[in-house]
Amino acid sequence: MILPVTRQNIHQAAVIHSESWKESHKDLCSAEFLEAHTPERQKSYLEAEMEQGAQIYMLVDQKPVGIISVQGCLIANLYVLPSEQNKGYGTRLLAFAVTKCQGPPSLWVLSSNQRAQKFYERNGFCPTGAVVQHTDTLWELEFRLV
Repeated sequence: MILPVTRQNIHQAAVIHSESWKESHKDLCSAEFLEAHTPERQKSYLEAEMEQGAQIYMLVDQKPVGIISVQGCLIANLYVLPSEQNKGYGTRLLAFAVTKCQGPPSLWVLSSNQRAQKFYERNGFCPTGAVVQHTDTLWELEFRLV
């Protein structure tokens, strides 16, 4: 089942965000930077997202396994616990988020994350050509559902 993240369950969402974020960024960031992304820090991040209007959802299948956020037509924070990946949870969360969007769904993906890019393309998203440059070797690509 997919539930809204609330003050009562935000810590569980923060644990998912922390573990998954560290795994997805391990090839990009120093060990010290990765370790700074504790559940407590990610809880503060998710709270700030909610204060800015994001709706955050958590997928629970006997235990919390993934999260996603929607703000307007922007989908973000799709994270599934590393131990629970490749079980369809990301696809379920993405399909759910699309139904919550107020307009054509869009999202941003790191240029280095080929796996995520292929996942979004399999689910009907295409690059728009919009890019946000972070460094000489790292940028984000916008994808939109077509």
